[in-house]
Order: sequence, then structure tokens, then C-alpha cells
Amino acid sequence: MDVGGNIAGVLNQKSSEIYSVAPDAMVFEAIKLMADKNVGALLVMKGEKLVGVLSERDYTRKVFLRGKSSKETRVDEIMSKDVFTTSPLEGVDKCLALMTDKHIRHLPVVDNRKVVGVVSIGDLVKHVISCQSAAIAHLESYISGGFVG
Repeated sequence: MDVGGNIAGVLNQKSSEIYSVAPDAMVFEAIKLMADKNVGALLVMKGEKLVGVLSERDYTRKVFLRGKSSKETRVDEIMSKDVFTTSPLEGVDKCLALMTDKHIRHLPVVDNRKVVGVVSIGDLVKHVISCQSAAIAHLESYISGGFVG
């Protein structure tokens, strides 16, 4: 049993809602949206094009700690511009490795140049744990004689 699976499997377990903000929006609006939707990052979209990601980490390091005003700072001034993406067919294990290596917590999922979702490190860990629990249950059933081949 493959305990990793692919990103499409992870997206199928989540809401299909994608939260985004325009690059010229004020940081305050973005932080409020993150709080309202209980998410740790927003995609920064110019129309249908992904131009960046704004995370709580970006806000903390580039606005709060520098004493800037979130009501006077634009999203494109602090967003992460070098965005790593993945595809729905990519393996969960590869995405976990990428996110760990690059110290990122949110990964936009792009299919045919269109953003189709976002996965967080928490989504991937939850998916792996679920797969491992299913594998353990399967093995326990097999050991106890409940396996029908």
C-alpha cells in the first residue's frame, strides 16, 4: 500500500475553496481574510495568474517586526515572489521533501497553468498519518486472519 499517494488525493479531502488576494491590496485586508478563513497563507493573484504567496511569516517578518503599518503596506511589497508549485499528480512524499528543504508551509497546486488548490504541510502530514493508519488496520486484519485475498 502506498502511504504517500499524490496531491490530487490530498485535494480531494479538502474544501475546493482557494483564498487569494490581489497584489495591490493592503496587507491589513489580507491578514483579516486569513483570520476570517482560518488559513496561514493566501495566494497572490493578478487575474488568473499566480504572482506570489503571502504568509503569516511574511507579515511577521516584513511588517510587524519592522514597525510598518499593515494598512499602508501593499501585499506585493512583502509577498514571497519565488513561488514553488506542484501538480495534482506529484507524489506527497516529493512535496513533503520540497517543503522541508525550502522551509515553506504552503504549496500552490497548478494544473495546465491554472491554480487548482493549495496544500499545507499540515494537510500532507494528516494525509500520511491517515494512509499509515489504514495500512496498520489492513495489516492487523491480515494478522488476525480477517484478510480475504
